[in-house]
Amino acid sequence: MRVHYLQHVHFEGPAAIEQWARKAGHLVTGSHLYQGDRLPDVDDFDLLVMMGGPMSVNDEREFPWLVEEKELIRRTMVLNRPILGVCLGAQLIASATGERVYRGPQKEIGWFPVRRVTTKGVGAVLPATFTPLHWHRETFDLPEGATRLAETEVIPNEGFQLGRAVALQFHIEATPESVEALVENASHEIDPDIPFQQEPHAILLDTPKASTAVRPVLWRVLNHLLGF
Repeated sequence: MRVHYLQHVHFEGPAAIEQWARKAGHLVTGSHLYQGDRLPDVDDFDLLVMMGGPMSVNDEREFPWLVEEKELIRRTMVLNRPILGVCLGAQLIASATGERVYRGPQKEIGWFPVRRVTTKGVGAVLPATFTPLHWHRETFDLPEGATRLAETEVIPNEGFQLGRAVALQFHIEATPESVEALVENASHEIDPDIPFQQEPHAILLDTPKASTAVRPVLWRVLNHLLGF
């Protein structure tokens, strides 16, 4: 199995997704778009993964590779190949299908509970509630025909599935190392006086236990996507 990830900034890599893939014996390759790497051809992978990033999917003039990335997503969906989008990656799937991506009612940054809203599709392997890492300001409208997967207290669309494409706003791939990188490079985005934004030290304090607890959820989502 060939797993290819698209990385948008140096501090948001595949983290536990790569751990899962290598443990399963899959071939892992990646395109670091912020470094000018070329996108893969649709025949170069069996599973496409898009990671997060601080930019918006609407910033196509500043980051022209977003246009090509959305086209790759559309071509992959037409072929019914599995796709996982995390945070910005989730928003890219929504945008690639023609849906609106826009500022949500407020930021979510930190370890906060998510509620499953369906047992259809990938929803069948999600716990009723679980606590992943959040780090996003924007949200999206659901694509036509998509199954809404999860919600939080402030964001109704935390994830969806459309065919074999799964979009998750939260960082289900978080590891202690990946969270440290996020805090180091993006903690300036946090306003701890506003609800649903944890202080950096609180995020790091919660990370070892919280990332371990959510790891089986990631494993089940990925195995479900691949039909295992």
